[in-house]
Amino acid sequence: MAASASAPPTTRSLKRIVAASLIGTTIEWYDFFLYGSAAALVFPKLFFPESDPLVGTLLSFLTYAVGFAARPLGALVFGHYGDRLGRKQLLVLSLLLMGAATFAIGLLPTHATVGVAAPILLTVLRLVQGFALGGEWGGAVLLVSEHGDAKRRGFWASWPQTGAPAGQLLATGVLSALTALLSDSAFGSWGWRIPFLLSGVLVIIGLWIRLSVDESPVFKAALAQAEARKGAAAAAEKMPLVAVLRHHWRDVLIAMGARMAENISYYVITAFILVYATTAAELSKQTALNAVLIASAIHFAVIPMWGALSDRFGRKPIYLIGAVGVGLWMFPFFALIDSRSFGSLLLAVTVGLIFHGAMYAPQAAFFSEMFATRMRYSGASIGAQFSSVAAGAPAPLIATALLENYHSSTMISLYVIAAALITVLAVVCAKETRHRDLENIEAAPEQRDASAAVAADARTA
Repeated sequence: MAASASAPPTTRSLKRIVAASLIGTTIEWYDFFLYGSAAALVFPKLFFPESDPLVGTLLSFLTYAVGFAARPLGALVFGHYGDRLGRKQLLVLSLLLMGAATFAIGLLPTHATVGVAAPILLTVLRLVQGFALGGEWGGAVLLVSEHGDAKRRGFWASWPQTGAPAGQLLATGVLSALTALLSDSAFGSWGWRIPFLLSGVLVIIGLWIRLSVDESPVFKAALAQAEARKGAAAAAEKMPLVAVLRHHWRDVLIAMGARMAENISYYVITAFILVYATTAAELSKQTALNAVLIASAIHFAVIPMWGALSDRFGRKPIYLIGAVGVGLWMFPFFALIDSRSFGSLLLAVTVGLIFHGAMYAPQAAFFSEMFATRMRYSGASIGAQFSSVAAGAPAPLIATALLENYHSSTMISLYVIAAALITVLAVVCAKETRHRDLENIEAAPEQRDASAAVAADARTA
């Protein structure tokens, strides 16, 4: 077992690495969530105008779900090359792909101009978005996890996770400002394009920051060791995907199960809520957007707090608080929205996102600690993104279909509760990873647990 010989990063350099990961994930999630909000608010009329309003929303959410279908492919491709070439290069590529696709959506002709070609082009660009995001998450969290202070890994690695609420906050804030400043006709005609075109400026800023950081020292050490084995005429190194499926298949399944409640609850709370609040609860579009906007700011603030708590109490206990909490909150969540007041709507979304943060914050360190260095990008990305096809992708679609068929939120609540039960079972079956050493490059999970226990005993003595 080899350890990285590099000196631990200073707090200043670590903050720069965290900033590079955070700005990139914020931009990519801004692009992704912007599409989700637009799919709920404007795309049904622009790209599916000949359908019934609710059917048009279903078709719009179907193109939204297509982006998730491309995420596993992005996880495979980016994970493979990220484990071979490094984290940094692949993160730059993912940012460029996402930004280009989002900017192009802002230039798309609508159904009124080119007919059926409009939703087809929209779907293709959504696939590119999903492919890019499938490769972004794993690289961003690993760049911080592998640079960071082992004792506070949960805290530092949770900062790239705040890119999701930051992106949601930015996307919802821009949309909220435009809907407040523009008339409905102006927003539907050209105003909706502004947030998508703004992505081009954000990508330039993100690239400038992301190109300024160094490659992970843990990965450099692993790469050097692999090259030394080749020089010694050792056996050929297996592809990262093959190694993950052979040595870490259990960890991949646990990661997929852990993502179910986290992914489904998030898209019900932030994307489907825009449909439910404006139809079933008959609240205004602006009211719903403002509630998500404020709740996302609170979500951003609590994620590092949950990450720090996972360093103190472990990844599993904090994750279970979130999974159980979000399951128990679903019936009160919809009951508060049905009261049709802004305060109740804000409380419903805020508490839901606080529980979600308890799952999302430790997830970065938790998944990173499950896998050995030379297969970590592949393992973390595959576990996280393959589950999104069954979880986040159809969540707004399933919730909308349940609302149309049952005209009630009861089945939607049961849907989220079922996901929470799956997550609880997966996390209970997982091993606690808080003390695992990422610098033990080649160690199998059992070996890492044993060496971590020895190290912990030594520190206690």
